[in-house]
Amino acid sequence: MKKLTFLLILAVFTLIAHAQDFFDAGLKAGLNTSKISTRISDYTPQTINNYSFGAFARINLGRIYIQPEVYYNSKGGEYIDKVNLLTVNSFDLKAVDVPALVGLKLINQKAFNLRILAGPVFSFITDKSVKGQVFTESGLKDNFFGWQYGAGVDILFVTFDARMQSFSTDLYSSPDFDTNSGVFVISLGIKLF
Repeated sequence: MKKLTFLLILAVFTLIAHAQDFFDAGLKAGLNTSKISTRISDYTPQTINNYSFGAFARINLGRIYIQPEVYYNSKGGEYIDKVNLLTVNSFDLKAVDVPALVGLKLINQKAFNLRILAGPVFSFITDKSVKGQVFTESGLKDNFFGWQYGAGVDILFVTFDARMQSFSTDLYSSPDFDTNSGVFVISLGIKLF
């Protein structure tokens, strides 16, 4: 009976160890620099530093992996009047971003991975505010579709990513303005299992 119990415990630990090689999940937090730009030559767009936090999962398929994520993100931007050098508008957006990324491990070791990743991101605005006289809050859309691409490093249970995010659609609906956003994200995560 003791041998059977020992073999059963050994089999369970072997399955758990194998599952950890196949699946990772954890929490992450980071900083981002966002910029809302337009083709209007009267204004200069300025970048705003904000934050993000959320969770990720990673399905490891050898050197290739799939990484869905969900995180709460704060982003925004400012427009400066080129002539008067005054802030004419500032944007503050809170969003839930849902990237669906596919990656490749360039270096694939137990204690160290060097990765590249890319994929679509869906952004759902939860709160928005606009201050100024050129743009209005009602013109900001409620959801966006875009792309993320970047690189990452894993050291044991810690993961670090640097990414660019750009949107395929205008953020502001107006016949007079073509408004777009670019976001640079740096995040640090911990694999919980």
